[in-house]
Formats: sequence, C-alpha cells, structure tokens
Amino acid sequence: MDINTTLALNDGHRIPLLGFGVFRAQDGDETYRAVLTALANGYRHLDTAMIYGNEESVGRAIRDSGIPRDEIFVTTKLWNDDVRSGKVRPALEASLGRLGLDRVDLYLVHWPADGFVKAYLEMVKLRDEGLITSVGVSNFHVSHLKRLFAQTDVIPVVDQIECHPYLQQRDLIAFCAGHGIGVEAWAPLGGQGSGGDILHNPTMEAVARRHEVTTAQVALRWQLQRSVVILPKSVHEERIRANADLYGFELDGEDERLIMGLNEGVRFGSSPDTFDF
Repeated sequence: MDINTTLALNDGHRIPLLGFGVFRAQDGDETYRAVLTALANGYRHLDTAMIYGNEESVGRAIRDSGIPRDEIFVTTKLWNDDVRSGKVRPALEASLGRLGLDRVDLYLVHWPADGFVKAYLEMVKLRDEGLITSVGVSNFHVSHLKRLFAQTDVIPVVDQIECHPYLQQRDLIAFCAGHGIGVEAWAPLGGQGSGGDILHNPTMEAVARRHEVTTAQVALRWQLQRSVVILPKSVHEERIRANADLYGFELDGEDERLIMGLNEGVRFGSSPDTFDF
C-alpha cells in the first residue's frame, strides 16, 4: 500500500484512499498554500465544497501545481439551499467556474435536505453530459439511502460521513458495503468537544507509542485498513506531511481491538437526522 492506493468505485472509476480536505481553511493564501503543499507531498485527491467558500483557491493551486489535471481527483458538493431549490445545474456550473475546471471527478449531495432525491437524479443527468465523472452522497443514513434506492438504480459511488474512533459507523459501513457504496470519513481525527479529544485518548496514545507514530497517524491508518477513504485537513506543512506518512507501519489485530473498543457514538458534527441548516 502506498500514498496513491485507490478504491474501486461501483461505476468503474477509482478514488484515492488518501484525500486532502479543506473544510474551514480560509479562502485565499491559506487554502492555496495548503493545497499546493499537499500536492507537492503526493496527495492526489482534493475534497472541497461550495459552502467551504474556497473552491477558487483550490482551483488556483491545482493549476499552479504543474500536475496534470487527470492525475488529480477533485470532489465538490451541492449545498442544501440548492438541493431544496432544485438549482443543481447552476450550482454545479458555478462550482466549476470557481474551480476553473470543465468537470469534477465526484459531486456529492452534501446533506439529505428536502428534495435530495430529485437533486440526485439531476446530478445523474449532468454526469451523463460529462460535467461530473461520478455521483455520490454525503451524510446519508441508511434510511436516506433506501429512499434514494426506491427512485433510481444509479447507486451512489460513495457516502461521505463523519467517522472516527468515537463514531465508527459500523452498521452504516456494512450497509454501504452490501450495496457497493464506498465510504469516506470526514473528521477522521474527531474534534474537541464534549466527547473528548481522540488525539489525546490514552488508548490511542498507547497504540501510537507501540508503533512510534502519532495518534493522528494511528486514527488514519485504522481507517485505511478498513478501506475507508480519509480526508484529513490541515494548513500546517508538518501535519500535512505526517498525515500522508501512513504506509510504514500496520496495525495488528490487538491494535484494532483496542480502537474498536473506543466506539461511543459521539458526534462532533451535526446529525443527518436533525440538522437544521
């Protein structure tokens, strides 16, 4: 396994297991430099969204990187207001304009907002026109996926969900696996909230010491070993490099048992069943 290991998608395309997320990265120099740094350190999968407000900076970094466009996998997402209003084509065209691209490799329904089935069906049409390579969803529970299955036989290639040692999403991942849907983890390193800090969890620290790596590397490697796409975000060069340095060690069964024991159902983000934005 190396930094460019990919996961086969159900439409015949492939996605790099290691991605680079830019959620909460400031538009302009911060995002631009972070993306350039990630690309210079081997990342070939970039994940942004309209609501992040930094698509333009991501696109500029792609162009200035000197890396051929077809070597970079780019994801962006359809925001909830556009899902509800049905303005899928204008939203995608605006994202493409900001990114400076003629297509995106993956376009996701960002949340299961009212109208998500209709929006997804429109995305499929845009895929057939060549503006999107693959279509998927984000923050969908099993109930949302079943509603989608009832209306189309075009199964999403991925479901991007909050997923980390405190929220392992085992049932949802199993459901997705049974239907050929890949899983992407946003917030794979968790967060700092009422549930505590994963990166300073004693169990995670013990596993990290054993392998002489960081707790962040343990959390990310754990996801890779269960074929979950990871989207770590950082604007610091040292962490960007460290988050890609995941291939010189392997977690064994005891490590995995210890990490699996941390599953507490703790969310650091909103629930797909109760979000209000």
